[in-house]
Amino acid sequence: MSTGHSHPITSVGTYVAVWLGLIACTLLTVFAASQNFGALNTPIALAIAITKASLVITIFMGLRYNTPLTKLTAVSGFVWIMILFGIGMTDYLTRFWVGAPGR
Repeated sequence: MSTGHSHPITSVGTYVAVWLGLIACTLLTVFAASQNFGALNTPIALAIAITKASLVITIFMGLRYNTPLTKLTAVSGFVWIMILFGIGMTDYLTRFWVGAPGR
C-alpha cells in the first residue's frame, strides 16, 4: 500500500516549541496593547501578528516541507497584503492634509 513517497514528520518538541512561541507572542501582544508607543502602535502590532502568522503557516500548516510553488504563493500573499496595507496607510496618513468642512 505504500506509494513510495516519504513525508517528513514534525516532532512533538517542535510543535510544543512553536506553541510556546505563540503563547509568548500573545503575551507580548497584550503587553504592547497596554502601552502607548504613539505612532509605533500599529507597526508593533503588525510585526507581532506577522510573526505569529509565519509560525502557524510554516510549522502547523506544513509550508516548510511543501513545493517551491506553494512557498512562492504563500510569500506572494504576504507581499500583496503589505502592498494593501501600504496603500491604506498612505490614505490614513494624508487625511490631515485636507481640511474637513465646517472647521
